[in-house]
Amino acid sequence: MPGANLMSETKEHKISVLYVDDEENNLRSFKATFRRLYQVHTAISGEEGLKLLETTPVEIIITDQRMPEMTGIEFLTHVLDRDKEPMRMLLTGYSDINAVIDSINKGEVYRYLTKPWNEDELRSAIESAFEVYSLRKENKELLKKLEIANDQLEFLLRQRLLS
Repeated sequence: MPGANLMSETKEHKISVLYVDDEENNLRSFKATFRRLYQVHTAISGEEGLKLLETTPVEIIITDQRMPEMTGIEFLTHVLDRDKEPMRMLLTGYSDINAVIDSINKGEVYRYLTKPWNEDELRSAIESAFEVYSLRKENKELLKKLEIANDQLEFLLRQRLLS
């Protein structure tokens, strides 16, 4: 059963999370709250987050929407250009509904959460996002194996037809 396997994987594997926010206090609070559960990476700006992603693979990205220089949606758009695999979440204290709708419509955001965040809700959202991430990764691997098996079967059929 995929779900049962996933739960044990989650306990053995520390989920890698990147949290991007322009407020230092929020970064410290996030890290203090979740560092025991997850492998936490933080960035004070979208630009710093993009630099970190060049060298550090992450599975979940959480970003504040309202930041100077680069909004959360702009940051996630840059992330999508580089890597579509990490699950993306938008966190904001503002009710900027147009930005939220736009980001969801573009497929950039798995989940939208409000500030101040609730620890249990955020933890649940991270766990849920990781489950989807893991299932997508598993599906990709199974598809790759299926393509190899199909190629091998096709080769065997051709050999049989030629003999």
